[in-house]
Amino acid sequence: MRTTRDRIRHAVWFEIIGLAIVTPLGALAFDMSLLAIGIVGLGCSVIATLWNYLYNLGFDHAMRWLRGSVEKTIAIRVGHALLFEAGLLLILMPLIAWHLEISLWQAFLMDIAFAAFYVVYAFVYNWAYDRIFPLPPEPAG
Repeated sequence: MRTTRDRIRHAVWFEIIGLAIVTPLGALAFDMSLLAIGIVGLGCSVIATLWNYLYNLGFDHAMRWLRGSVEKTIAIRVGHALLFEAGLLLILMPLIAWHLEISLWQAFLMDIAFAAFYVVYAFVYNWAYDRIFPLPPEPAG
């Protein structure tokens, strides 16, 4: 399994790169100011970073318990990304509606658009991260 330091590096870089991509795209797509989307993005990023750490730690423990290993197949990676985004959607939607002064429905649609981006981004990022920083060997036993 990954160390706490590795998990923190993973989560922080995930958010930094994601924000750099999604903030200008979101401002253009939703015809809102870069500042408004940036504030929402930064707040969501902090929440997502905490969620990322907790979710991935729990997911790895579940993988080890259910499968005896934390190695992920492509199908497991797809499920991993979708479950992560579903949980985050439930957490963030009310906050987006409140800050941008939009309806929950509008916040839901906006969050779905961001989630669609992040599902693809998470899949690519996590795959690349695992290649750049491979898992340590499993202890014999």
